[in-house]
Amino acid sequence: MQIAIDIRCLMNKNYSGVSQYTYYLLKNLFELDKKNKYKLFYNSSKNVTANLPQFNHDNIQRFGFKFSNKILNFCLKFLKYPMLDKLMGGADIFFIPNINFFSASTKCKKILTIHDLSFELYPHFFSLKRRLWHKFINARKIVDNCDKIIADSENSKNDLIKLYGVESKKIKVIHLGVDQDIFKIIQANDEKLKEIKKKYGLPENFLLVLSTIEPRKNIEGIIEAFNIIKEGNSELKDMQLVIVGEIGWKSKRVFTFADNAQFKDQIKFIGYVDNKDKVYLYNLAKILLFPSFYEGFGLPILEAQACGLPVIAGLNSSLAEITNGSAFLAKPDNLTEITTGIKKILKDTQYRQNLIKKGRQNIQRFSWQKCAQETLDYILK
Repeated sequence: MQIAIDIRCLMNKNYSGVSQYTYYLLKNLFELDKKNKYKLFYNSSKNVTANLPQFNHDNIQRFGFKFSNKILNFCLKFLKYPMLDKLMGGADIFFIPNINFFSASTKCKKILTIHDLSFELYPHFFSLKRRLWHKFINARKIVDNCDKIIADSENSKNDLIKLYGVESKKIKVIHLGVDQDIFKIIQANDEKLKEIKKKYGLPENFLLVLSTIEPRKNIEGIIEAFNIIKEGNSELKDMQLVIVGEIGWKSKRVFTFADNAQFKDQIKFIGYVDNKDKVYLYNLAKILLFPSFYEGFGLPILEAQACGLPVIAGLNSSLAEITNGSAFLAKPDNLTEITTGIKKILKDTQYRQNLIKKGRQNIQRFSWQKCAQETLDYILK
């Protein structure tokens, strides 16, 4: 069987959640499957080969093209040309790990992963440019034209059924995973912890936010909750807020809000952090704050729990499904609930340890090996 895979989301040096999903899925898929032939498609007018992961297996070929993306997308959208599978010499299956412009021949089975439909449910969280992009690409039509759909969560599956009218039998829920060889508890005397603290200028005590800097992640709400707990609790005078992540849509508003915050001097933005450093941040922090307005899955939750870090997550979308009672859930727009969670975890040692224990139990449900096996089984079915 010849399986084509779109790896355009792996062309950037810094990985988003979709890129992490694609990388870990493919890494484990290729280690698992030595029988089928894989053809990896990417396109860029720039030389991006240095950014692409090196999957060194005999049954893998990479096919890189240098078309103008604007012209290619226009042709794929309106002319249904070129057929991407034919550009690579043909394929039986074309797997698209996230919504993108593509076209494949009718004989080629098309399988798409939908991570979430936040752009349909909360368009106000996206910039005008991004809203126009989603309107132009017409995700509903792409979903209709695919033979099978993979959803990250039951919540995303339900959204597909309600918003797009997709038949339940066409959708397979396959949860993402967490790499416990990377994300793990590190001993407090590990010298690398000191190195990372110095590298990023981290305080002794801090709450951690790890997400793209954009409105959907509720960072303004987190900052406001941080101000409240600081103002009313003198014993937390040394507690700071560290925000990790790339600049996203409408991020200027978030930075302006932080600059005007009462405790702005104790709020630190450190930008994008690679996995090799991220694990140490999880181990150094006191709580992961993740009260997002909507998530298709929420990878940082599992990464934090694997590192023994308690989590506050949003009471919405897929987050109750993913945490399964192992995190403190708060309505994103309810500052009282968020601040209650922060104070309870910081002050109630028994509750904190219980959350850590439940988090460690929760992550046993998720692995990239399982994700890869279920994906392969579904693709070949």
